[in-house]
Amino acid sequence: MRITQLLTANTIQLDLQATTKEAVLEELADVLVAAGHVENRDGYVADLLAREAQSSTGIGEGIAIPHAKSASVMTPAIAFGRQVHGIDYNSLDGQPATLFFMIAASEGANNEHLETLSKLATFLMDPQFTKQMLEATTPEEVIRAIEEKEGVPAATNEATPLTAPRILAVTACPTGIAHTFMAAEKLQETAKQKNIAIKVETNGSGGVKNRLTAQDIAEADTIIVAADTKVDMARFHGKHVIQTKVGKAIYEADALIDRAIAKDAPLYEHAGDVSPSDEQQGFQFYKHLMNGVSNMLPFVVGGGILIALSFFWGINSSNPDSPEYNEFAAMLNTIGGGNAFFLMVPVLAGFIAMSIADRPGFAPGMVGGLLAITVTNDVGAHSGFLGGLLAGFLAGYIVLGLKKLLAKLPQQLEGLKPVLFYPVLGIGIVGLLMMLINPQLTKVYTALTSFLEGLSGTNTLILGLILGGMMAVDMGGPINKAAYTFGIAMLEAGNYNMMAAVMAGGMVPPLAVGFATTFFKNRFTKQEREAGKTAYVLGACFISEGAIPFAAADPIRVIPSFVFGAAITGALTMLFDIALRAPHGGIFVIGLVDGGVMQAALYIVAILAGALISAVSIGFLKKQV
Repeated sequence: MRITQLLTANTIQLDLQATTKEAVLEELADVLVAAGHVENRDGYVADLLAREAQSSTGIGEGIAIPHAKSASVMTPAIAFGRQVHGIDYNSLDGQPATLFFMIAASEGANNEHLETLSKLATFLMDPQFTKQMLEATTPEEVIRAIEEKEGVPAATNEATPLTAPRILAVTACPTGIAHTFMAAEKLQETAKQKNIAIKVETNGSGGVKNRLTAQDIAEADTIIVAADTKVDMARFHGKHVIQTKVGKAIYEADALIDRAIAKDAPLYEHAGDVSPSDEQQGFQFYKHLMNGVSNMLPFVVGGGILIALSFFWGINSSNPDSPEYNEFAAMLNTIGGGNAFFLMVPVLAGFIAMSIADRPGFAPGMVGGLLAITVTNDVGAHSGFLGGLLAGFLAGYIVLGLKKLLAKLPQQLEGLKPVLFYPVLGIGIVGLLMMLINPQLTKVYTALTSFLEGLSGTNTLILGLILGGMMAVDMGGPINKAAYTFGIAMLEAGNYNMMAAVMAGGMVPPLAVGFATTFFKNRFTKQEREAGKTAYVLGACFISEGAIPFAAADPIRVIPSFVFGAAITGALTMLFDIALRAPHGGIFVIGLVDGGVMQAALYIVAILAGALISAVSIGFLKKQV
């Protein structure tokens, strides 16, 4: 079936009046109603909006393909609309949409109709075709452009016998009408440009097409799974698999193909199969920890800053018995400290466990983390952050063990595992172990915090030196994250000096880049000098990653300069006895430093000193461009 059998002159609207996404859908639906293709306009629009709720049909490059299979559609059809001023459509690339192809598929639409619709989706990958759509002045010109395009043989979806490496791909979207086939087309087109062999399986409404065979998979180097819906993953066990959204394959196909060529993807381990290697386990440990830390961070940042804000009315402003008491300050302290900050350890443990054992691990991890901060010794101390870490990993691996242990239960009991067996056994076992272990962990945690609090003089300077330097080694990498996690742990324990040293050290590298590109212009290209202006902003916001491009371009000279300056900054914050309760925010939270304006000024001096030392070091070490 040809596209022009579904898109006719009376379903084309070249001058849409709509100015919002919803209005576009309604206006094009009216066009289809007037043409006799849609019976119930409101029902069809509701189905379109339900599809948009799954993921935007704005594919980028100014194009949107709203579509839905609906009982309100009497006969399959396509409506084309154009709004030259553009409409915010929540597209993949964030750009306004100007061309709209609305696909109306009836619930009983046959495969021939669906394949015709998918053919339109592939046409839209051609910039010349979309240009014709933008410049058309009459519906007849639109029809003529499509007829000319349909006269070109469609690209085959068979594996192209080009060069190694051999890449496979699977594409799938919730409705399987447009995005599935557009993603397949884009991957094939990109692979062909790179002279790379590829075969793409499409999971569309008409079923699986070009299915990957066991031999295909066995011979493949890398597999790209671009899917917003479930696909059969068990067959890919032991292969390099890149998992992403179907929209990424349309908009970032080049990057995906490059990753596939480089085998930049983990070996896929299907549940219940072989355990990862020691190296993979090390990476997994870091991934699990970072999953906990990243999900915990909003609680720490929000809670910590609210607590710090409450101290504007006095250090005892939340205490009803103090002359400094302020009701609003007490409310901030309750929200930040009594609730948000209180949840940081349970959330840390819960998301570590969830990363390890998926959703069944979450509840045991949360309960274990809660026990870490509520089961105290005879003086009211608890195991805090250390207990939360242990509880998270304990819960995750215990639930993994339960999954294997219960794997042989009758199939009839499968539905009871996530709602009965895993929660009861997981929470029970983890809870009992934490009740037994927590007293000993508390001793360790208390001893550690007491030791750090007891440091003075040269010892604190050395600690600040180390923490500040660590923040500048890999700027967002494992060493940086280790120092930052330690700072958060000490924040939870009530030691605020460590957090001040960590944040200051992390601000130094991008600020140093800004200063270096300003004062030593002849050491940098014009492009680097422009990037240096942005680095000022990133540094002020405590975004260490802003310095990575400069470090990557000249690591031998730049990274030691960063570490040197950041270490000096960390030591200075300790020397000045800077305490900061806010774990993020950079310059925006400097006013929350304990001790008022003088301490805040000294904190700024420490940061600027380190950044300038790093900048001067870079200026002397780098050669002129």
